[in-house]
This record gives sequence, structure tokens and C-alpha cells, in this order.
Amino acid sequence: MDLAEACYRATAGFPMDERFGMTSQIRRSATSVAANIAEGHGRESTGAFVQGLRIAQGSLKELETHLILCRRIGLMQIVHCDELLEACDEIGRMLRGLIRRLQDKT
Repeated sequence: MDLAEACYRATAGFPMDERFGMTSQIRRSATSVAANIAEGHGRESTGAFVQGLRIAQGSLKELETHLILCRRIGLMQIVHCDELLEACDEIGRMLRGLIRRLQDKT
């Protein structure tokens, strides 16, 4: 949720012509990370939770791609982009660790 919130704030200053472009893409993928974790957890089975975590990993990679592109085309300052990418990296490590732990239980 913190990552999604940070992405909303980071995209608030994007140009209006990006409202349906990068702004929407970044916000959607960032929100999907948290939503897929919650959905998988809510299904109350380990297999469904792992599947939700894997989908969240995909959304996270999508978000990273959008952020890198924003940095490359100058939509986002490098320092802000790097902060978000560091958060993505940390969340990715947490997701991988959680998936491994859950799979070890089965």
C-alpha cells in the first residue's frame, strides 16, 4: 500500500497529456501489487495465496518497467524514480521470500 501511495504522489505532477498514459499505467500496476496480495490471501488456501503473490510479482515488474521508462524520457526525476525502484526491489525480495516459505509448508 505504501508503494501505491508513493506512486500516486509521484505521478500527481505528470503532465495532463499523460493522464491516460503513464500516470494511469503506473497507478494501475502499483495498485495491482497490493490488490493481488490481498486477493490471494483472501482465498484462504496456500496455493491460491502463492498464485496471488506470483501475480503481484508480475505487476511489480510491470511497475518497474514503467518507472524506468519515465526516468528515460524525463517524466520523473532520477532521484524519485530510484527511490521507487528501491522500494520495488525490497517488495520483490519480500514476495520471493514469502512464496518460498509458503511452498516449503506444502
